[in-house]
Amino acid sequence: MAGSALSIHGLHAWYGESHILHDVNLDVNQGEVVTLLGRNGAGRTTTLRAIMGLTGARKGSIKINGTEAIAMPTHKIAHLGVGYCPEERGIFSSLSTEENLMLPPVVSKSSQGMSIDEIYEMFPNLKERRNSQGTRLSGGEQQMLAVARILRTGARLLLLDEISEGLAPVIVQALARMITTLKSKGYTIVMVEQNFRFAAPLADRFYVMEHGQIVETFASNELEAKMPVLNSLLGV
Repeated sequence: MAGSALSIHGLHAWYGESHILHDVNLDVNQGEVVTLLGRNGAGRTTTLRAIMGLTGARKGSIKINGTEAIAMPTHKIAHLGVGYCPEERGIFSSLSTEENLMLPPVVSKSSQGMSIDEIYEMFPNLKERRNSQGTRLSGGEQQMLAVARILRTGARLLLLDEISEGLAPVIVQALARMITTLKSKGYTIVMVEQNFRFAAPLADRFYVMEHGQIVETFASNELEAKMPVLNSLLGV
């Protein structure tokens, strides 16, 4: 049995006066791919941001590889081997692909980041565009770069927010292959995804959120039986 990579219990989170997360409980084992499903505004992105310490007030427990992180600042959480890819990607548009990849330091104490050569082997598109400015990359290439940059840091727990959104099917397929490859290398991945067809074949387990709470959880082998419930919760 793999150890716990992420264990969240009784998590509440606020933005200012707005109470967004209400008693969220979520567990992810090392090497798992877990997907957070839910409608827009359900609290999925806030859950990822709360893990990274990017919300307002938080209370409850967030353990990363057994270390309590609820009171830690964001940079200390990153040093626990966590990488966050936000929906807006956040690459440096004035820098080239390779310059973006050279920026991140190795922050994990237990894992070395992927080398540039390993990144280019996984993302051949980025190798072709290594001298191109960020502004000249397609949306799909920018998304690949945002994920690749995290892999340079040595992070082994990846928080990916809507990485398939708005991308061409061929790029979505490439991202699916990437996640499959990372899983085979032992990475742990928590995804927020609106694209159910993208997420369904990749995830080991699913959590469904509604109004800032977890309302369903099930394994991939239960997916077919859970489809009526998902249809009512998500309209998938």
